[in-house]
Amino acid sequence: MRTIKKISALFIIAFFSAALAIFLNNKFGNVPNSQMMVSEKTPVHLATNIPNQGVQAQLPDLTEAAEKSVPAVVHIQVKMHQEMDNFADNPFFKFFFGPNGPEGNTPFKYKQIPQFAIASGSGVIINSDGYIVTNNHVVDDAVNVEVILNDNRKFTAKVIGRDPNTDIALVKIEETNLPYLPWGNSDELKLGEWVLAVGNPFNLNSTVTAGIVSAKSRSIGIVSGQMPLESFIQTDAAVNPGNSGGALVNVKGDLVGINTAIASQTGSYTGYSFAIPATLAQKVVIDLKKFGEVQRAILGVVMQSVNDSIAKAKKLDNVEGAYVRSTTEDGAARKAGIKEGDIIVSINGNSVKTGSQLQEQIGEFSPGNEITVGYIRNGELKNVKVVLQNMKGDTSIVKELLSVLGAEFEPLSDQEKEKLQINDGVKIAKLKDGKLKDTGVKTGFIITDINKEAIDSQSDIESVIMHTKSKQPLLIEGVYPDGKYAYYVIKPES
Repeated sequence: MRTIKKISALFIIAFFSAALAIFLNNKFGNVPNSQMMVSEKTPVHLATNIPNQGVQAQLPDLTEAAEKSVPAVVHIQVKMHQEMDNFADNPFFKFFFGPNGPEGNTPFKYKQIPQFAIASGSGVIINSDGYIVTNNHVVDDAVNVEVILNDNRKFTAKVIGRDPNTDIALVKIEETNLPYLPWGNSDELKLGEWVLAVGNPFNLNSTVTAGIVSAKSRSIGIVSGQMPLESFIQTDAAVNPGNSGGALVNVKGDLVGINTAIASQTGSYTGYSFAIPATLAQKVVIDLKKFGEVQRAILGVVMQSVNDSIAKAKKLDNVEGAYVRSTTEDGAARKAGIKEGDIIVSINGNSVKTGSQLQEQIGEFSPGNEITVGYIRNGELKNVKVVLQNMKGDTSIVKELLSVLGAEFEPLSDQEKEKLQINDGVKIAKLKDGKLKDTGVKTGFIITDINKEAIDSQSDIESVIMHTKSKQPLLIEGVYPDGKYAYYVIKPES
C-alpha cells in the first residue's frame, strides 16, 4: 500500500512538471535556445560548400597558359664524353694483374676507350627560327645535343653560346615556323602570383605543374661560374630532375623565368623550386646570339645586403639596401664618387632591397650603359650617374674568347695526367686560324697554366682571359704528349 502511494506521488509530480514545461514553452516560445540553434543551424554541408565556392572563384584559369606554353617547350638529350677502362670492372683481370693493370707494354694493358653518358633536360623555343634557351649545366661539356619537339620531331642542335655565371645557354636547330614563347617582364611578378612550370621531369614529356611566386631575388649559392649572378624567382611549382631549362610562365603564357634548381635533401622536389628571371635571361640570350658571350656590366663594388647591425650603425629607417664594403680601383662606382660605407638603395628609380637584387638589376645592362644609382650617405639620399664598365675596366665589346684563340679543347683523363705528372691541364683537340696557331702552338698541346693561373677546364681558360686587361699579354704554359714542356706568349692587340 505504501509503495502504491509513492508511485502515485511520482506520477502526479511528473504530470504537473510536463504541464508546466508546455505552458512555459507556449508563453515564451520566441526566446531562442542557444544550444539548439548551434545543433540545428550548423549542418556539415554548409561548412564545406561555402569555402569551396570561394576558392574556386579565386583560382585563375591556367588552361590557356598551358596550351600556349607546352608546344614551345622541348626535351633536350645530351651526350657527354666519358673515359672508362674496358677491363676496369672485370674482377678476374683485377685478381691477376691488380687494380692498375699489368706493368710494361703487354697486350693486356688497360686501354682507354671512349664512352658516353646520356643526360637530359628541357629548353624553351624563343623564336620561330629555332633558337632555344636552356641552362648551361644542361649542355655543358656536351659532344652532341639533340632536341625533341613536343610533336616528337628530333633535331641535332648547335650550341651558340654558354654563360656559366648565370647558368644560361643558347642552342639552335635548323627549322622554321616553330611555336615559341614571348618574353615576359619578370620584374613585374608579385608574391603570391600564379605561375606554371613546364618541362620534362624524369623524361615525362610536356609536364605542367602550377604554383605561386613565393620569393624573389633569392640567392642560393648554386651557380658555379667565376662571377656567379644569382637572383632567383622562388616558387612552389613542382620541379624535378629533367625540368632544368624549362619554362616558368605567368597566367598569360608569357615566359617569366627559366627553371633551374630545387631545394631538396633527396634530389627530388620537396616544396621549393628556383627560376632565372626572364629579364636577366633575355639579356644573356641577346649577348650570346650577337657576340657569342655575355657582355657583363660591372658596377665595381664589393657589397653585401644590409643587415640589422648595419641598419642600426647607419641609422637607416629600414633594413634594406646593398652596403658598399669597398670599390674597385678605376671602377665605374669609384669614378662616379660612390665610396665605402654608402648604401645603394635604387637603380634607375627601381628599389634595391638586397645585394642579389642589385646584381640582378646591374646584370640587365651592358658595358657603356649609363644608369642612375641612388645611395644613402650620412643619412642623406643622393643620386649619381654611373657609366658601367666591362671586366677589363673599359666599355668596349669583349670578343668571343675561344674564336679569338682559334681552338677546340678537350679534358684530360686521370691516366694522362698521371703519365705526364701534372695535376691540371686541357688538351688542344683541334686548331683553326687564330691567336694560338699564329703563335706556333701545335695540336695536342696541353695547356696547364695561363698567366700563372692553373687551367683544368675550358671555363678556366675563359675566366682567365676575361679577367686579363686588354693591354696585358697572355703567357701560356704547358706540355706536349711526349713530355716536352713549352710556353707561348700571345701579345695584346695594339
